[in-house]
Amino acid sequence: MSEEAAAAPIITCTAPVNIAVIKYWGKRDESLILPINDSVSVTLSSDQMHAKTSVTANANFSCDRIWLNGKEETASSGRLASCLASVRRAAASLSVSSAKVNTKWKVHICSENNFPTAAGLASSAAGYACLVAALCRLYGVEGDISALARRGSGSACRSVLGGFVRWHMGNMEDGRDSIAVQLRPASHWPGMRVLICVASDTQKKTSSSVGMKNSVKTSELLKYRAEYSVPPRTDTIVKAIEERDFQTFADITIKDSNQFHAICQDTYPPCVYMNPTSHTVSSLVHQINDHFGEKVACYTFDAGPNACIFLLEKYVGLVASLLQHFFSDGNEEFLRGNALELESRKEVLEALDVTSNPGGLKYVIHTRPGEGPEVLGEHEALLDKNGMPKKFAV
Repeated sequence: MSEEAAAAPIITCTAPVNIAVIKYWGKRDESLILPINDSVSVTLSSDQMHAKTSVTANANFSCDRIWLNGKEETASSGRLASCLASVRRAAASLSVSSAKVNTKWKVHICSENNFPTAAGLASSAAGYACLVAALCRLYGVEGDISALARRGSGSACRSVLGGFVRWHMGNMEDGRDSIAVQLRPASHWPGMRVLICVASDTQKKTSSSVGMKNSVKTSELLKYRAEYSVPPRTDTIVKAIEERDFQTFADITIKDSNQFHAICQDTYPPCVYMNPTSHTVSSLVHQINDHFGEKVACYTFDAGPNACIFLLEKYVGLVASLLQHFFSDGNEEFLRGNALELESRKEVLEALDVTSNPGGLKYVIHTRPGEGPEVLGEHEALLDKNGMPKKFAV
């Protein structure tokens, strides 16, 4: 076989972060990563936060290898190996005419995030969605790929789609019906905006997978939530999304986030993800809403201290200004992402009872709902022509 015929092209993709407004927390099957309840999320624009992955295969590679943010990690075990095996099985089932790359060839994978990893900012969702999107493109696997992404990280199945997404828990033992579907594209709600409030960009003490497993074992509240709280909330928020009803969307989002973190406290030993700044941010949101007599904004926290605030475009300048007033230490890069025009309103500021905490937030990212994975050109590749990373961690 010639050298040219023994090498596959380099495929490079980006994939977005998604933020759950109905949380996924708890698996009924650890191996297949099958959840105990449905979840609903909003995919964020890749312009501000994304994972980027390049993959290639070669008959001469001796083993599968992966580099994450410039550092080599093991590719032979764990969720990565499971995810890779699932995509290869899907590729092996293709007809000879459809197959693009020999599934027996080893692969080289290089991936990086443009935001902190393992800090409660859904980095694994973006990372595995990106990996699966790139591998499927490499192997010629088409159609629904959410179940394949789920094998890497449960929430990754939602990041292979854009806009507003629902992950159906499914009922089948093999997980075939545990897939994500798009409820509406990002363009459906053009006035929706998002402020990501980064209180910490360091790795959390208790990983989501460990915390989730402990909750399933020990939390009675978790079982109640899955059976009685999530089904009606899911139906309500899906309808709110369809009707662009922000008041209902905000109400359900806040309540589900609060209940999720109550479950984390109900877990033994407790999983403590929020910190004092987290609670101050949530208090600020409630006080703003009380002042206006309606839901101006809503918050949700994943397994970390960083708030994701959803709000309508007309209030972005005001809420961003208040976040800067109470939590910035004067850093010129405190407000990042999409440009915004700050709005200062003295009567609102005077009505709030919030203790200033300069430096409590490291920065705030202004973004909006966005679309799913995108394929990039060859010049964007993270791997060189020999299938090695173009740059390594220093």
